Amino acid sequence: MARTKNTDPGKEMSFLDHLEELRWHLIRSTIAVVLAGTAAFLFKELIFEGIIFAPKRADFPTYQILCKAARFIGFEESFCFTELPFRVQSRTMAGQFSAHIWTSITAGFIVAFPYVLYEFWRFISPGLRTNERKSSRGFIIVASLLFFIGVLFGYYVITPLSMNFLGSYQVSEQVFNDFDLSSYIGLVRACALSAGLIFELPIIIYFLTKIGVVTPQFLKKYRKFALVIVLIISAIITPPDIASQVIVAVPVVILYEISIIIAKVVVRNQKRKLKAHGKPS
Repeated sequence: MARTKNTDPGKEMSFLDHLEELRWHLIRSTIAVVLAGTAAFLFKELIFEGIIFAPKRADFPTYQILCKAARFIGFEESFCFTELPFRVQSRTMAGQFSAHIWTSITAGFIVAFPYVLYEFWRFISPGLRTNERKSSRGFIIVASLLFFIGVLFGYYVITPLSMNFLGSYQVSEQVFNDFDLSSYIGLVRACALSAGLIFELPIIIYFLTKIGVVTPQFLKKYRKFALVIVLIISAIITPPDIASQVIVAVPVVILYEISIIIAKVVVRNQKRKLKAHGKPS
């Protein structure tokens, strides 16, 4: 069935027209994720041996850097090891095949994220004014860049810290850590994707400030509470040591401070436009 679209710029689209438009954007986004996921499925060795299981090996770059740092301050036993004391197993017949499929879909979403954002932008941009579209021109590039930086931070920082702690933690020497494949992949996926989404904070604050939901004063007022929340999140997703929590918390605090600056710029620009039009701020 051919796609119908309202081509009259002076006529507003109905609710059903908006739903139809949204459906096509979702379909194209899904196709992009599936195509990228199919490519990831074909490169099984690269995805699993080169990426998924890399943080399990002692030669992972993060462990090498942390080992050198630990030796420098006299805590060599923390991150200097030859092998993490756990094994990964699959206990169901279709376990490995299922893990292969869902990991490929996750990789497809990460790779296709800029295009998914592009489709999202195409859906909301007709509802924006011309000056708003111009001021948000770099949205896709900036949002994609922040997402990829967050994914890399989650993969190279949060994942190895969590894996080193959880993989070596024992309540008794009689219990050996045999982790299920889905549990292992779930940890890597959660660390990478959650960090990628957290790094979108400046973009979220930008749009919330544009529509008047938050203000710089609000962000400053609740900065202490935000810091406490960041520390709690860091304590949950990282090992219970100060160094690991600080490593994770510092970038998030920096993102929050950047968000305050962004909110100030947005509010200042809005006031300037109101003055230019002769309206009271």
